[in-house]
Amino acid sequence: MKRNATAVWNGTGKEGTGHLTTQSTTLNKTQYSYTSRFEDGIGTNPEELLAAAHAGCFTMKLTFILNAAGFTPDEIETKCDITLQDGSITESHLNIKGSVPGVSQQQFDAAVLDAKENCLISKLYNTHITHEAVLL
Repeated sequence: MKRNATAVWNGTGKEGTGHLTTQSTTLNKTQYSYTSRFEDGIGTNPEELLAAAHAGCFTMKLTFILNAAGFTPDEIETKCDITLQDGSITESHLNIKGSVPGVSQQQFDAAVLDAKENCLISKLYNTHITHEAVLL
């Protein structure tokens, strides 16, 4: 399986603009720029997309792990914060809220750790990954 995305950039790094398109067209010429990346400009940025990828991959992996243990979540919500500092991505922090009937806190915590270590995006990132998890 292969997936792809395309970035197009016009102009200088600071004054120029670009857009991103994904294979599925979920992103379709979605704008990004210096201001959307390093300030509060309108548009997306690579770090936001990395956060979405990590949150999505982790949440699906956690669900599979819980399913394998006999539990079906009512809902898992994961927020991911990517930290960009001094030109490097220094951390990916996962904040997880789970509603999982019948699961104990210990089982949930073990599943979270397993998913954090073994989701494909966690394996891809070469950064410090932290988490907070709440079982509702």
